[in-house]
Amino acid sequence: MEVRPLSDADRPWVAGLCARLFASEEVVALGRVHRPAALPGLVAWEGGEHCGALSYREEPGGAEVVLLAADPPGRGAGSALLAALEALGRARGWERLRLATSNDNTAALRFYQSRGWDLVALHRGAVQRDRAVKPEIPRCGQDGIPLCHALELERRLAPGEEGAP
Repeated sequence: MEVRPLSDADRPWVAGLCARLFASEEVVALGRVHRPAALPGLVAWEGGEHCGALSYREEPGGAEVVLLAADPPGRGAGSALLAALEALGRARGWERLRLATSNDNTAALRFYQSRGWDLVALHRGAVQRDRAVKPEIPRCGQDGIPLCHALELERRLAPGEEGAP
C-alpha cells in the first residue's frame, strides 16, 4: 500500500467518497463545516486504485483530522494513513492530533484507542446541534444507537513515540 499527499487529481474522488459516506461533500463536526476534498490530506493507493483518504485542518500545535475513510475498510488503509499523518506531524513539530467522532461509532473508538489515541472530551448534544447545520445527519446511527454526542480523541506526538501506542 502506498500513501502520498492528496493532489488536485484526487480531490474529485475524495468529494465522491464523502458524498457516498455522509450524504454530501461536507462534514460537520463540533459546529464546524468542512469540505474534506478541499483540505490538505493524504490518500492511500493499492493496486493502482484509491483505497483511503485522510483530510486534516492544521491548527496551533497540531492538526484536526476531519476525515479518515478506508474504501473498502479492513485492508490497512486507515492505519497507514494515520501513521503517515503522525510522521508528518512529528516532522512539522506538531504536539498533537485530534478528532471528533459520534457516540455510535464504536468501531472508530476501538480503532483509534488501539493506536494510542486517548478519549479527552465528551461534547453532549454536539451531533444534535450539528444536525441544525446539516439536516442529512441521521437521528439513529450504527447498531441502532441514537446519534447525539461527539467524542473527542487526541494523539500526543511526543518525540520518540513512533510506533508506540
